[in-house]
Amino acid sequence: MTKQVADQTLALSTVPLPISEVRDYIALLKPGVMTLVVFTGAVGLLIAPGSIHPFLGLVAIACIAVASGAAASINMWYDRDIDQHMKRTQNRPIPAGRVEADEALSLGIALSIVSVTVMAVAINLVAAALLAVSIAFYVFIYTMWLKRSTPQNIVIGGAAGAFPPMIGWASVTGGIDINSIALFLIIFMWTPPHFWALALFRCGDYAKVGVPMMPVVAGEAATKKQMLIYTILLLPVTFIPVATGLLGVIYGATAALTGLWFLRHAVRVLRNVEERAPHKMFGYSILYLFVLFGAMVADVFLNGFIA
Repeated sequence: MTKQVADQTLALSTVPLPISEVRDYIALLKPGVMTLVVFTGAVGLLIAPGSIHPFLGLVAIACIAVASGAAASINMWYDRDIDQHMKRTQNRPIPAGRVEADEALSLGIALSIVSVTVMAVAINLVAAALLAVSIAFYVFIYTMWLKRSTPQNIVIGGAAGAFPPMIGWASVTGGIDINSIALFLIIFMWTPPHFWALALFRCGDYAKVGVPMMPVVAGEAATKKQMLIYTILLLPVTFIPVATGLLGVIYGATAALTGLWFLRHAVRVLRNVEERAPHKMFGYSILYLFVLFGAMVADVFLNGFIA
């Protein structure tokens, strides 16, 4: 009888998870956000001076991806109480009852430990330290503290999403310098207008659960002014890599053109040109960052090819 029970237990343990469950666990990692995180991290790695073995480069990027998913999973565990009341998030795996909250927390902790440990052992301690700080910042500073306590949550909390290119850079160089800080600042300054554009058309959701997003606390008019200010301040920041000599004409021209178009969106939002202006600005902001960071890689590789 004992052998029969053991055989049944073994059989059950080897049954693969249904596709729907696999999708739910993937959803915990916020793959959409992870895509942007991995891309900017990879750009930091690719444009950094020096070299890294291709396999180790892939390991570093994988660690950034896993760490991003870890922080997202813990974020979903902590925010499960408000996610169930927000239209945008109520179908997430935890509030929808498809994944237990404790499982999400355990997954997030496990992935955090694995990603930082592998980065420390395989790459270097500076990259691992930055990776650990990015996870801790997103979980403890943004999710558990700032998000529910201040309308400046996105401004300060945006630092968490700005670390990936610095981590990629440190994976190659083993350090931090003005150029990696510039990459950090670009994403840091980009985050408020990007996220506030989303908050403008999701304002009711945040108000319903008591999250003090800028449009909820300060109102739409004040938020739109802030979005314009940050968009204006972002423009000169994007030219720091040109001023330091890291990047050249290809990137500079791209930064100017895409930055001015981003500014156009901010002006249209401020002037209430159309009801969907915030939607359009939010969509463009994602494309903007992809194009801007893509231009960094194109600039470095084309200049190297010409040289």
